[in-house]
Amino acid sequence: MAQFFSVHPDNPQPRLIRQTCQILREGGLVAMPTDSSYAIVCRLGEKQAQDRIRQLRGVDERHHFTLLCRDLSEIGTYAQVDNQQFRLLKATTPGHYTFILEATREVPRRLHHPKRNTIGLRVPAHPVTLAVLAELNEPLLGMTLILPGETIPQHDAGEIRDRLERQIELVIDAGACGIEPTTVIDLSGGEITVLRKGLGSLIPFGLE
Repeated sequence: MAQFFSVHPDNPQPRLIRQTCQILREGGLVAMPTDSSYAIVCRLGEKQAQDRIRQLRGVDERHHFTLLCRDLSEIGTYAQVDNQQFRLLKATTPGHYTFILEATREVPRRLHHPKRNTIGLRVPAHPVTLAVLAELNEPLLGMTLILPGETIPQHDAGEIRDRLERQIELVIDAGACGIEPTTVIDLSGGEITVLRKGLGSLIPFGLE
């Protein structure tokens, strides 16, 4: 049965944040609000948890995981970023974007796209997500919480608990969450390519 934490959206309770991180360190899956929509997350090194996320989402190895990072410097640990890419990232993070970039050796090979050496990364702008990242002291691995056969992300914590209570370890309720996912921008090929138009504006990239 999934645990259910009611967390203050702006000033998350440290006790609940610590308990969330303990669940993650034990290999658990957590449904967590972000600045765009709910995500299902686990620790970076937990292969079994990663497989469970793929199964829950109904996706194969071609679907990118996203690394949720605390800040721009942490992105640089896991992705190869040139000067032009750095300027774009600096102008748009934290925010409603997921970026596809060339992965560094810090990223386990099983998380790369099967045909490309790429990984998705973002810096969320949500106090609860950032509090968990700070306490955990490492990135989280996740995907938008869209269930098989559906097109809209889950946004209600109570409904998530009802539907997934036997498949995940924790649901965090921090109030209303959006239903529009991030905008996904591929910066790995030399040109800026929009893979998904979501909540993030395309204006910073000269595409709108």
